[in-house]
Amino acid sequence: MFFRGDFVEDVKGKEIIGKIVVSDETGKKFGVVGDLSFITESGELLNMILVNPTKHASEMNLQEDEKGRFLIPFSAIKAVGEFVIVSEKDLI
Repeated sequence: MFFRGDFVEDVKGKEIIGKIVVSDETGKKFGVVGDLSFITESGELLNMILVNPTKHASEMNLQEDEKGRFLIPFSAIKAVGEFVIVSEKDLI
C-alpha cells in the first residue's frame, strides 16, 4: 500500500499497472493504468498512462501523450491499494 503524506512506502511500477484509477473527491473512475512514463536516467515516475478511459476522464481535459492517451501526473496519486486513488484538484 502506498500513501502520500506522512507515511510513504515504495511502490513498484508493476504494482500500479492494471489498476483502476478512482477520484478521491467524487469516487468516479478514470480508467485503467496501462503504462507509466518516467525519466530513464533517474527512474522518477512522471505520469500514469490510462487505457480504457471513462467518459469522466474524457471530460477532465487531461494532458495527452503523442498517441492521444490520457496522462495522470504521479503527483496526483494519493494512495495505491486495490485502486489507484487520485486527487482531481491536482489534475486541474
